[in-house]
Amino acid sequence: MKRPLAYITAAWCGSDHENTKLAAQYCRTVYEAGFSPICPTLYQPLFLNDAVPEEHKSGIDMGRDLLRRSHVLVVCGHTVTEAMKNDIAVAQRLGITATTLEGILTVKGQGCR
Repeated sequence: MKRPLAYITAAWCGSDHENTKLAAQYCRTVYEAGFSPICPTLYQPLFLNDAVPEEHKSGIDMGRDLLRRSHVLVVCGHTVTEAMKNDIAVAQRLGITATTLEGILTVKGQGCR
């Protein structure tokens, strides 16, 4: 069964380790709801140095390209950052549905966790 692509956005404001752990939890939940999660925060820190301006921009560009290929944008967490607002605006401009993690679970009949 082919799973629709779901781009994960959240307030990534902790350490790389904390962000990775949280991203993995979000991805697992989205996977269990029937989607193929896409979350650059899980892998980009492995090869990009966010402190280098060119690499920071490359990370943003790669993320936008992955968002364009996605079927849905999943907004996770209880805080909305400027980066998340940008993801939501891009999704809206491209006609990609944006919803919350709770919304995905409710639609799939799983309720909130």
